[in-house]
Amino acid sequence: MNIFELNHSIQGKKRSVRVGRGAASGKGKTAGRGQKGLGSRSGANYLRGYVGGQMQLKARLPKVGFNNAVFSEVFVPVNLGWLQEKFEANADITPEEIGKKGISVRRGDKVKVLGTGNFDKPLTIRAHGFSKSALEKISQCGGSAIVIGKAP
Repeated sequence: MNIFELNHSIQGKKRSVRVGRGAASGKGKTAGRGQKGLGSRSGANYLRGYVGGQMQLKARLPKVGFNNAVFSEVFVPVNLGWLQEKFEANADITPEEIGKKGISVRRGDKVKVLGTGNFDKPLTIRAHGFSKSALEKISQCGGSAIVIGKAP
């Protein structure tokens, strides 16, 4: 025979603690709720993750996850006026040549030619992108604009 097989009247029944019934009860005054704070109020409901005013764990840990900036395309702008100053007529211009002449073109960057500045030399320009005004100026001077696929 086990204790759980006994009838309830033999096992006895534990009396519930009556809180807030005077100092002599041991649970008087604050009724076991402590002094102040959210837990001492009626209707207390802590939010998940709340740690008593301390910085929450989720705020202490670094942010991790997906970031679309990794897939963004970086275009290095190059003006036609600058190309006219740096290159001779009938030159074949590539992103590598532009990097050698002074504009910082890192590996993976794409070059876009913009139509700013005076331009009157026939040049063959290979780049990843051209503005409409750049294409017009290049074709007016007898040059050619060749769009190259991927960055080196």
